[in-house]
Amino acid sequence: MTRLKDLMDIFLQPGELFVGDSAFQIRTILGSCVSITLWHPRLHIGGMSHFLLPTRTVPVAGHVLDGRYGDEALQWMMKDLQASGVNPKQCQAKIFGGGNMFPGQARASGIAVGRRNGEAARQLLQNEGIEVVSESLFGLGHRQIIFNVSNGDVWSRQVRPSQLEVSAEQSAEGGAS
Repeated sequence: MTRLKDLMDIFLQPGELFVGDSAFQIRTILGSCVSITLWHPRLHIGGMSHFLLPTRTVPVAGHVLDGRYGDEALQWMMKDLQASGVNPKQCQAKIFGGGNMFPGQARASGIAVGRRNGEAARQLLQNEGIEVVSESLFGLGHRQIIFNVSNGDVWSRQVRPSQLEVSAEQSAEGGAS
């Protein structure tokens, strides 16, 4: 996935978000993390987040919004969109990520962090009354994402772990019994 001609390229690290106009494309790579894109079809302004966890486990009084948490990333992105003259409820949402990066490993909690992230993103958007028009969630491996803010297109390429990696994890798991 390469840079689109004539668009400024923004790459999001985990915990970051960006809101911009049609001059931008926003990219990231997601494993169990999730990205929400919001795009206004008439104004051609949009944003994308890259969050690691659905919410903080311990609330912090008087804290600044932190993009590492889905609920706070969405609040922050909505504030930035409003500052750009966009009503977030008029945006189209797309959700990506939540992949299982270690398919051979059992989880004590019973539900993988990627699944919790994806389900949280769905619920957060539903709570805000923002329509989800597309999603690519869960499955094995990581995703490469490119959001073209000029037209709202989001390209997602899922890269599954190679069979060799999965076999090695299963062998290691079997050997630990």
